[in-house]
This record gives sequence, C-alpha cells and structure tokens, in this order.
Amino acid sequence: MTPTKEALVVRGGWDGHQPIEATDLFIPFLKENGYHVRIEDSAAIYADTEYLATVDLIMQCNTMTTIEKDEFAGLRAAVEAGTGLAGWHGGIADSYRNNSDYLHLIGGQFACHPGKHPDELTGEQSDNYVPYTVNVLPEAAEHPIMAGISDFELTTEQYWVLHDDYIDVLATTTQAVRPWDPWTRPITSPAVWTRQWGKGKIFVSTPGHRVEILNDPNVKTIIERGLLWASR
Repeated sequence: MTPTKEALVVRGGWDGHQPIEATDLFIPFLKENGYHVRIEDSAAIYADTEYLATVDLIMQCNTMTTIEKDEFAGLRAAVEAGTGLAGWHGGIADSYRNNSDYLHLIGGQFACHPGKHPDELTGEQSDNYVPYTVNVLPEAAEHPIMAGISDFELTTEQYWVLHDDYIDVLATTTQAVRPWDPWTRPITSPAVWTRQWGKGKIFVSTPGHRVEILNDPNVKTIIERGLLWASR
C-alpha cells in the first residue's frame, strides 16, 4: 500500500516497558493501514513544529522521562490542530512527570499499581502483577474501539489512575480492598479512555505493561482500533 498518512512513533524511557519491542508490535499494523512511519527515541522531535503539522498520528511509548517546554508546546499545538495522540500504559499515562500541562492534556496519570501481599514479594516486576477484570462500560459497547469486546481478565499491573471528568471512559477496572491495604473502599479507575483536545483526539489504554499483555487479543484489538480512531 502506498502510504497516504504520516505516523510518528516516539519511544523510550524505562526499559521495563519494552518500548522498542512494544511499538514494533504495532508498526506493521500502521503500515498496512496506509501510514508512513517515522521513529524517534525522545520527545525532542515535538519541538519540530513544521514536521508535526504533517503528522496524522503520534504513537507514544515513553515512560518516566522528561519533556522540555518547547517540546511540550509543540506536542500540544499539534494535537490542538488535529494530530492524533495514542498510547498505552506508562508510555502515555506516566511519560513526563516534570510537566503538569502534559497531565492536563492526557487527562489521567498513573498513581500506583498495588501489588501482591507483602509476604509474597520477591523484588521482581511480577510483584505488581495481580488478576483483575477490565469492565467495558455499557454505554461504550458500540463505540468503534470497543465494539464486540466484553469484560475480560488480565494478570498484570492494574493501574490506579488520577483523572478528570473530561475524559470519555470506555472501560474501567476496580481495585479491591484487601486486608493489608490502607484504603477502605473499592476504587474504580479508567482502563481505556479517549479525550477530545481542540481538533485532535487522544486515546489511552492502561493495560499494556509488556509485550505479553499487548499480545492479549482484547488488548491488542483495543489498541489497534484506538490508533486508527485517534488519527487525524
């Protein structure tokens, strides 16, 4: 297929989220859907406003890094002008802790992922893997991102998300109350959401910790659809 659209992949940050392997899962999908794909390993490209104006979709997987003022200004201006922004897990919901305006743009920020019982901890990433349910909201059942997908189970990091009510929530997940936890009632967080920002659309999936979760059929379908939905 001759590319007719432009996708920018920005990947990097914490290696535990496998930013290269994770984005490599979806780059062939983008190419199959008519995108020319450019790959960058930092947010520095966001300062190139002339290039960003040509981008239809940004797929970001960049965890726990920083963003400069001119880089963020370029990203926000591009989204406001119609560039789509999409990603998963900490690659979009825990990207740039040094910039509160980025949090404002995304609408939700990773707060924690409560793990196993203290007696079960081994110091590995799996300390934070718990079984949980992703609940598709009834009002989102016919949304193009969620159509045909029912509630499903995962065993991975379950994100507790700080968020505002300008996001359009498509699916949620609920943290239980366990005897060793300090909270006293269940907490429901968005697991999949979208956001309209100016002329641009934003898509976020909190499931997506590593490649094995991204390969879950439900997660992969949601992300692939989310990428196309967010694109200009």
